[in-house]
Formats: sequence, C-alpha cells, structure tokens
Amino acid sequence: MKKWQCTVCGYIHNGEEPPETCPVCGADKSQFIEITETEKEPAGGKPAETKSEDRPAGPDASPQPLFSFDSITRLMIKHHLHPITVHFPNGVIPVAVTFIFLAVIFQFAGLSKASFYNMVFVLLILPVVLFTGYNEWKQKYQGAITNIFMIKIISAAVVTATAIIIVAWHIISPEILETSSAMRTVFLLLHLIMLAATGIAGHLGGKLVFKD
Repeated sequence: MKKWQCTVCGYIHNGEEPPETCPVCGADKSQFIEITETEKEPAGGKPAETKSEDRPAGPDASPQPLFSFDSITRLMIKHHLHPITVHFPNGVIPVAVTFIFLAVIFQFAGLSKASFYNMVFVLLILPVVLFTGYNEWKQKYQGAITNIFMIKIISAAVVTATAIIIVAWHIISPEILETSSAMRTVFLLLHLIMLAATGIAGHLGGKLVFKD
C-alpha cells in the first residue's frame, strides 16, 4: 500500500491514492506527495528540505548575520515558541471567566478585580502569541489558506477583540457588575464568546500537532 504525505501539515495517508482533502488541515489532494521506501521521513513529519545554512558556501557567498530577522523567526519555529506562549492565555482565560461569574454569583468584588488583572495579563501576552502564530503559519505551513487555518485566524481575532473590549470596558465602567442591567449580560456574554474562541483555537492547534 502506498504512503502519501501532506506537504502542509505532515499528515500520513495510506492508500492507493491520496485523499481528496487532508483530514487534518484540509489541504487539497494536490498537496500530497508519495513517500517511497527509499525516502526517509523527517522527524517532524514534514518533507525534507535543503536548508540554506546547510549548503556549502560558494566563493561569492556573503556571511549571514547572526541575529537577522529570518534567523530569529527560524529559531522561533525550532524552539516551538508559539506552542509555549499560547499556553499562557489558554490557561489564564478560563480562570478569568470563572472568576467573573463567581463574582456575579457571590457578589464578591475581589474576584471581579482578580478577573480584570488576569485579562490585563492576557492582553499583554497576546501580541507575542499572535506574532509567533503568524510566523509558524507562514513558515511551517506555507501560509496555507484552508478551513482549519481560517478558523484558527478568526478565533484568534475574536479572542483579541473581546479581550480588548473587556479590559477597556472594565476600566471605563468598573461598576459594570454591580447592576443587573442588560449591559452586564453583554459584558458576561463577551467572556463566554472569548472562552469559546479560545477553546476552538486550542482544539484545532492540537489537531495539527497530533494529526487526528
């Protein structure tokens, strides 16, 4: 039986023909290559590539700067900076949402303040998460425009937008939880939307990593 590998996410398919779409990342059938017995599958599940730094330098080759933008972004991929940084908001956001609902249920202002400070932390770390995620998408997945990546991008945008609104709203109207008005309902709903978008992005990220 033949083996086919998705050149976008590295998924391996066994069969006489590649699937119409990759079940992991949604890449088209044309993005699959056949793996022969003589070819060695790289550890990361991606097709082997000849890196520029592995090629012998010719007489006209100019020395590469030690800390160029390209070298830094490659190091981000090599040392998995996006999976590391994304764990911070993924872990803190559920805590912030839990605190805000407990603050409403028990009328405890301290929990509301704790939720706010957690959201400030999320807002501060999000630029790093977004940049490393974009870098990984462009370099590791060739900027593929498939359903899974589009949903991840939209989810990241929703998390960012709702986090900004929540923090700004809390600063402008710190008494928002003290009233049972419709605005409090909207404020709490924003937390649930943010939590849902975080869960979706995390689920799809796990799907890409574990290929199932």
